[in-house]
Amino acid sequence: MGMRRRGGGPCFEVEVAMIVDEFLDVVDEYDNVVGRSRRSDVHQRGLLHRSIHLLVFNGSGELLMQKRSMKKDEAPGKWCSSVAGHLDSGETYDDCVVREAKEEIGLELDSVPTKLFKIDAIEETGNEFTWTYMVNANGPFVFDPCEVTELQWFKLKEVDRLIQEKEGVFSSSFLEVFQAFISMI
Repeated sequence: MGMRRRGGGPCFEVEVAMIVDEFLDVVDEYDNVVGRSRRSDVHQRGLLHRSIHLLVFNGSGELLMQKRSMKKDEAPGKWCSSVAGHLDSGETYDDCVVREAKEEIGLELDSVPTKLFKIDAIEETGNEFTWTYMVNANGPFVFDPCEVTELQWFKLKEVDRLIQEKEGVFSSSFLEVFQAFISMI
């Protein structure tokens, strides 16, 4: 159940530049691919695109949450889903969740986790169509300090309390995901 940082050196400007320059699929209001563009351009122009969120629960029903690195261009230093990320151009939602789980928290998935719901692209999700998945796992987790500064287990009631009491603690996309999740359980 341990959580530790991945070894290695500090985040380099080259890594940041690579992330900014990755290509994403641009989609229409029905989530059909209509083109592709650099990530920085997609965000700057507010183009519709795709992302995933993965909710990881332990045997006690607690939700693993990540605190985003201050180096992130979106929601730096805010708490978010266990795993969240953009689909690369040409990638499926299912392939993305498996890739991002390994990249962000070192979780190797043997199969695609349970698909819960899809949120339409709205301002609060950064104009991202977002599929949310769920999996049960106790760790150990190894996170990339360039992506994540902390992992912590939370009871769902505690997350709900923090949302009510502390504004600006969570990413806006997580708030949408959490609200949709709570409404379905």
